[in-house]
Amino acid sequence: MSTSNNRVAIIGAGTIGLSFAALHLTKNPRSNVSIFDTRPNLEQYIESKLPGYLVDVDQADCLSRLRIVQDLAEAVKDASIVQEQGPENADFKRSIWPKIEQHAPEAALFWSSTSGIVASEQSKDMQDKSRLVVVHPYNPPHIMPLLEVVPSSVTSQEVVDRTLEYWRGLGRVPVVIRKECTGFVANRLAFALLREACSLVAQGVVSVEDLDSVVQASMGPRWTVAGPFKSYHAGGGEGGLESFMQKIGGTVQECWDASDNDVKQGGIEVGRTWQDDVFRQTEKAYGVIDTAERDRKTKAVLQAVSK
Repeated sequence: MSTSNNRVAIIGAGTIGLSFAALHLTKNPRSNVSIFDTRPNLEQYIESKLPGYLVDVDQADCLSRLRIVQDLAEAVKDASIVQEQGPENADFKRSIWPKIEQHAPEAALFWSSTSGIVASEQSKDMQDKSRLVVVHPYNPPHIMPLLEVVPSSVTSQEVVDRTLEYWRGLGRVPVVIRKECTGFVANRLAFALLREACSLVAQGVVSVEDLDSVVQASMGPRWTVAGPFKSYHAGGGEGGLESFMQKIGGTVQECWDASDNDVKQGGIEVGRTWQDDVFRQTEKAYGVIDTAERDRKTKAVLQAVSK
């Protein structure tokens, strides 16, 4: 990791912003992090929330390298990395990058943690559009290793390379998405499963709780060690994925056709009436989720599969 990439400006102190701040502070012990947000009680908010992200680390050391600022120009003026986690609003993102560009050093990396607003849309009003790249995490980023690096068609290769170098140096798994697309890749996969899950529950095929059990007791553990292509390549035996599709490709197609038909006929669209029962079942089964327990178990799984 380049020794110059140690001054990080975090723009936006929501859950993703604080999680990224914790990631930089804990995984890059040379880093100094500035946090800028427009909320009026910013200092008290960070003091109450950030320690929850700093588990099993030297909190005093991390906090000694943290600076809270109330002015955007002050936050970015000496930054080697500017990481934006503002509202998921295209107008906001288009407006803030020219301001950051005006005050940040010429060599600073510009990253947006957006869930779906591509770099080419965000950079429209920038002087140098080649500086911006999307760095989309899988929540929470201080625990989950994936980072989707999504350049626009004009993002410079140098920016991409320096971005990959930094995250690999922190032990993360940055993956370059070769073409801008809605939702990028991780969300497209996750939301496809969510749509099918909602469809099956709405049809009365399975309950919310039992569907979660199916995932946790089958594809969940399998996908921690192998993604869908590797999994089904292994499932095909000596002939690999091609053999797998030759053997049960008909069933695969029937499932795809049934899914398309069920989603269409069942009106599985956000905001439709099917949601009411799914929401009710989920609330009854889980109530308020203990995210600390989730994070602790996720860390244990990641540690186990890394051995």
